[in-house]
Amino acid sequence: MSSLHIAILIPFMMAILIPIIYPYTKKIHTGWFVLLVPTALFLYFLTFLPTTTEGGYEYVSLSWVPSLGINVDLYVDGLSLLFALLITGIGALVVLYSIYYLDKASERLHHFYVYLLMFMGAMVGVVLSDNLIVLYIFWELTSLASALLISYWFHRKASVYGAQKSMLITVFGGFAMLAGFCILYGMTGTFSVRDIIAQTEGMAGSTLFLAAMILVLLGAFTKSAQFPFHIWLPDAMEAPTPVSAYLHSATMVKAGIYLVARLTPVFGGDAVWFWTLVIAGLVTLTYGSITAVRQKDLKGILAYSTISQLGLIMSLLGVGSAAIYMESGEGALFYSLAITTAVFHLLNHATFKGSLFMAVGIIDHETGTRDIRKLGGLMTIMPITFAISAIGLASMAGLPPFNGFLSKEMFFTSLLRATEGDFFSLETIGFLLPVIAWVASVFTFLYCAVTFFKTFFGKFEQSHYEKPVHEAPFGMLISPVILVALVVTLGIFPNIVAQSLVAPAVTSILPRFSVDELDIKFSLWHGINTELLMTLAIILCGSVLLITMKKWSQFNIYKRERDPLHWFYDQGLDGLIHFSQTVTRVQMTGLLRDYFVYMCAFILLLLGWTFWYADAWSFNISSVATTPFFVYIVTAVFIVTALCLPFIQKRMTLIIFAGIIGYIMALYFAMFRAPDLALTQLLIETVTVVLLMLAFRHLPEMAPEKAAPTKKLGNIVISAAVGVTITVVGISAYSLGTDANFSSISDYYIENVYKLGGGTNMVNVILVDFRGLDTMLEVLVLGIVSLAVIMLIKHRFKGGEDV
Repeated sequence: MSSLHIAILIPFMMAILIPIIYPYTKKIHTGWFVLLVPTALFLYFLTFLPTTTEGGYEYVSLSWVPSLGINVDLYVDGLSLLFALLITGIGALVVLYSIYYLDKASERLHHFYVYLLMFMGAMVGVVLSDNLIVLYIFWELTSLASALLISYWFHRKASVYGAQKSMLITVFGGFAMLAGFCILYGMTGTFSVRDIIAQTEGMAGSTLFLAAMILVLLGAFTKSAQFPFHIWLPDAMEAPTPVSAYLHSATMVKAGIYLVARLTPVFGGDAVWFWTLVIAGLVTLTYGSITAVRQKDLKGILAYSTISQLGLIMSLLGVGSAAIYMESGEGALFYSLAITTAVFHLLNHATFKGSLFMAVGIIDHETGTRDIRKLGGLMTIMPITFAISAIGLASMAGLPPFNGFLSKEMFFTSLLRATEGDFFSLETIGFLLPVIAWVASVFTFLYCAVTFFKTFFGKFEQSHYEKPVHEAPFGMLISPVILVALVVTLGIFPNIVAQSLVAPAVTSILPRFSVDELDIKFSLWHGINTELLMTLAIILCGSVLLITMKKWSQFNIYKRERDPLHWFYDQGLDGLIHFSQTVTRVQMTGLLRDYFVYMCAFILLLLGWTFWYADAWSFNISSVATTPFFVYIVTAVFIVTALCLPFIQKRMTLIIFAGIIGYIMALYFAMFRAPDLALTQLLIETVTVVLLMLAFRHLPEMAPEKAAPTKKLGNIVISAAVGVTITVVGISAYSLGTDANFSSISDYYIENVYKLGGGTNMVNVILVDFRGLDTMLEVLVLGIVSLAVIMLIKHRFKGGEDV
């Protein structure tokens, strides 16, 4: 196991350790122990910087399920290193902030940090995994851990509602993404991202290419809160502010961005990919910025601003994918600016949004409210928080000299360049891209200005607050001050990250370029050009809207704070629950025979349709061996015994007759030269018969069930149909196999049972080795069910409601 594998495991190991040490260390805030993990990981990942800066990478592999092509392959290049540094760097600052935000006396800190460490380890796993299945496992783990973090204050209905919504939407996207990964595997024969990228030639011509693309994008869009899947993010703000700062500035919502960036070499250059990302991104950008203006809660404003900024980055990735279409030369370099801007803004957004979330947390912590209608006049009372907010909001609004100004100007440049394209219909509708971006930027400026002036200016009224208002303690200010220091530093000296972080990440997305070819240089002053004039116009229009706010704030659209798309989610979920309850009431009769009827009917339909669709019916028994006379006798006994079962009234007699059928099956196995299978059948049948007889010997007699004649007739028809279908399927399978000269699968097992499984009992080796994954999952299901039963019993004993 390599140090990279250990780096991923460390957060999970610490998550196991925290509940053990927590009872003995309650006098010390648990966050101080946790802080060591992201700090150490951040320093560890910094050691890869020299390698990636020169365009190199680190690759390590750990065998897991090699027969299925699933291994824990980890890959550190410029893109994954950038995300790993953000996850651990911002993670360290968030943990430090949480130490002062969460009270060790009243909060369940051991739960909080277990969830946080799980999330951190899963995020690191997502960005480092080269194997798509391993990436998917970590991906879903982030959904689970984030839901636990959002519902940390589970006694609040809104927290549970937000966690459920985030879980349902992101897991839905995760399932779609898994299907997309499986299609990619079917097209390339590998789960390795690097190997898939190496086989991109000709993939676009596959009929499965579009399906794989759409499914992967569903996963990315749901995770990165793109319209209309963004509705989970505002409700996720019910989480404690350290969670919001971590999940929504640099980690969870960026996972979708990471996935799109990572798979751009696979799907980039295709018109569907280009327009899907551009349209989804610009719609999300505009919708998020307009909706943010309507919010009255500070975290609500930041939630929609996050949605808007994610749309901006997504649209840039779409425009930048044109560089792959141009293949090489000046044209490709021309459009690579959009990818450079996306990576740079990703970094900038993490810094200014992280500081703003923490500042909002401080305001909420020290005033007891986040409602901008109550806030005001905090500039002199909370001067440091004021300074942090001013810098963060100015950067987000795209004002100089902060880093957000640089990336916004580059955003305009990228979209203006897109209008010069003569491909993908850009020559006809491309002019709309900078227009939409400009309109969205006006609203971005507006909600930043509203937040700033409503919170810190005006008259301070102590009566609006439930407690005396003062500045936050020094410890709570450290993390946001560090982040705004980065905002200023990256604004004035942006080139300190140009070649070390941004260029390697861009070459990972556009592998045809080298770090030296890109030669990225940022400039705060780029002369008086169209982009600068657009910025001045934004400030002018935004200021006019701010000044006239008293008039337009009377409109109903401003007063209705709730996003109307939530209604569709609520109605859809209610309808789904109602439908499932109706189906359950019809289906769950409490009678085992009814459940067998459902299963048998489904099997009949599935088999019947498959055989009809594939025209697989066949009846050729010319090569069947002569059947000895005693087999007819055994078969007659078997049939007579089976026919007797429905007419037996005594349950002991019923068990004996059912046992006879099982023993005859063992006899069949023995006659057809499968002694190990016969022995297994004998053992299982004996144990089953004995256990059933013991159980029914002591169980009370039950009243016989009465069923209507029509129902009995239906059951007889289904039973007969199952028997006939299985017989026909068996004969057809034999006939088709004979016609196609297929060799029996038993020959494979005979040859490989000892060689691959190391055992001589074929049945055992098949169950334990060849079908080991099935067996493991069956054991896993039984384990989960057992835990659920234990929890339900404990819940009932504690006086909980009957579930």
